[in-house]
Amino acid sequence: MKFISWNVNGLRAVAGKGFAEQFLSLDADCFCLQETKLQEGQIDLEFLGYRSFWDYADKKGYSGTAVYTRREPLSVRRGLGIDEHDHEGRALTLEFEDFFLVNVYVPNAQDGLRRLDYRMRWEDAFRAYVGGLARKKGVVICGDMNVAHQEIDLKNPATNHFNPGFSDEERGKMSELLASGFTDSWRFQHPEEVKYSWWSYRMAARERNVGWRIDYFLVSDSLRERIASTDIHNEVYGSDHCPVELVLR
Repeated sequence: MKFISWNVNGLRAVAGKGFAEQFLSLDADCFCLQETKLQEGQIDLEFLGYRSFWDYADKKGYSGTAVYTRREPLSVRRGLGIDEHDHEGRALTLEFEDFFLVNVYVPNAQDGLRRLDYRMRWEDAFRAYVGGLARKKGVVICGDMNVAHQEIDLKNPATNHFNPGFSDEERGKMSELLASGFTDSWRFQHPEEVKYSWWSYRMAARERNVGWRIDYFLVSDSLRERIASTDIHNEVYGSDHCPVELVLR
């Protein structure tokens, strides 16, 4: 089963940059989007053979997640079931026969780490949420997790040490999540490879490949042996992120 995850940084914007062609070319069974920046009814974008599910933020033009799936889910859940965290459209869970798929857009700690305290609360709540799912069946987590976990995951670790996405606190929470029973599928298959999924729009960062790997597929350890392949499609443009891929046997 093939999964794609992509932070599109505004679905209406990327729809005008060949998104439909890229969607069809990537040919995923489940295509997960983050930062759709939509409210219900603001776009009519459907694909033959797919059903779509959406989690919208209360705030217009902000955040949001969506999943297009060929497989009919048993159930769909929006949010974490915690009011503090369920107004920004950041988590969408689809239950299938043998696993849960959790599409997530993790909050950014923001400049000066001014939202770090909230980010820490989110991380603890999210870890508890997916841990509860994992006690029932396997879990696939995908999305923009807004953290470069290891120094290999960004171009300039030394100069970004205290910046959002590479603070000790955020990296520590990713370590806690992995230690709770999850595997970073890309790093599992590519322990030494340097490849990025996000580049700033500033200073021609993408052209110079000054990037970060902040988009992930994590799988519960019970599913680790089913990882067939992983990829980071840095040849695909349209957003400041590129799509990432997981194939499960």
